[in-house]
Amino acid sequence: MNQLEALKQFTTVVADTGDFRQLAQFQPRDATTNPSLILKAVQKPEYAPLLQSTVQRWKGRPMDEVIDRLLVRFGGEILSTIPGRVSTEVDARLSFDTSATVSRAERIIELYQAEGIHIDRVLIKIAATWEGIEAARKLESKGIHTNLTLLFSFVQAVACGQAKVQLISPFVGRIYDWYKKQAGASWDEVAMAGANDPGVQSVRRIFNHYKRFGVATEVMGASFRNVGQIIALAGCDLLTIAPELLAQLAQSDAPVARALDAEAARSMDLPAVQYDEAGFRYALNEDAMATEKLAEGIRAFAVDTVKLEQIILAA
Repeated sequence: MNQLEALKQFTTVVADTGDFRQLAQFQPRDATTNPSLILKAVQKPEYAPLLQSTVQRWKGRPMDEVIDRLLVRFGGEILSTIPGRVSTEVDARLSFDTSATVSRAERIIELYQAEGIHIDRVLIKIAATWEGIEAARKLESKGIHTNLTLLFSFVQAVACGQAKVQLISPFVGRIYDWYKKQAGASWDEVAMAGANDPGVQSVRRIFNHYKRFGVATEVMGASFRNVGQIIALAGCDLLTIAPELLAQLAQSDAPVARALDAEAARSMDLPAVQYDEAGFRYALNEDAMATEKLAEGIRAFAVDTVKLEQIILAA
């Protein structure tokens, strides 16, 4: 049994890619996309016909609609390859606008439904700002399920749990990146690996809190930099993994043991925590890493969405 097969005994494996041609070899249950992954995919020659046909079909429509139709086209292709769900992201430029996020999410779901895809097979990805979490709360109340992304802190996770969102994607690798950069030359890669990795520790804390207090929201570790981070989170509800790391797992037969245990978490002595808007904003502000990485992530996704618009205009 290779590491990928072993990992699937403890955790639902999700593919983090817009390149749906890569999916079959890894047999993930779900898949996640984001503007950066779709941008990367549409620039590959093998996806030129899909891009051209989508743009030509909806030529003359508003750009935001064409973008959504392209995202849904990729999502539909992905869903034809996997048995589970696909995550499709709302424009990051709406991250601080609750009503606009809700409207855009509803349109994405309508586009999927027009393609004959059931609502339960789609997760709407939204940045875990206060406004994004409120949008997710409203969408969940309407039966539209959400994946709260760009999540770097415990406070974001707690607020998502309170909002009863379907799933959160805490970013392991980007947390690791921040702490490594801060440490500079003093960073000890070996000492900070595995269970000591700050990104791994963040996800473990969230997972244990959710299981201890019966929060139904699924925890899906994301944004991995190496296989060690993945193995250190075996037992997490889901892990979304880039194809390059999925390939590394499939090529290794090193042992994999459960690292996160929901049953053990239920008996932990942990404090109950809740946040209102003011408390959320203050706690997030106090976390320099999460504040910086959330802002950086929104900016990066917004830039990639603009680049995607430029490719569409040129198509």
